[in-house]
Amino acid sequence: MALLKKTKKDSSASKTATAKKYTLTRDILIGPRVTEKASVMTEKNAFTFDVARDATKTEIAKAIMLKYDVVPLKITTVVTKPRMVFVRGKIGTKSGSKKAMVFLKKGDTIDLAA
Repeated sequence: MALLKKTKKDSSASKTATAKKYTLTRDILIGPRVTEKASVMTEKNAFTFDVARDATKTEIAKAIMLKYDVVPLKITTVVTKPRMVFVRGKIGTKSGSKKAMVFLKKGDTIDLAA
């Protein structure tokens, strides 16, 4: 005789709670990353953007296609962790961020001034 009955868990509630949908491209793309290394990479058709920390590569690709009308070949992302800094005798933290490098075809380009 079985004393305990097996019950099924309702997994539909947990799936809807964790799924996050972006409605606007400005929620994903924070802005272009203007550094010396990023400007050198533009010669190789690789453009660097600051993106939302929880944005995925597919969401970044869709935002690039909507905003700049180009199709990215490859996207790589790098997450920088928050770190402690010491400035003028005080201890603080420098917030972490996420950047995405978007690689395009040879003829495509993105105008970052606009």
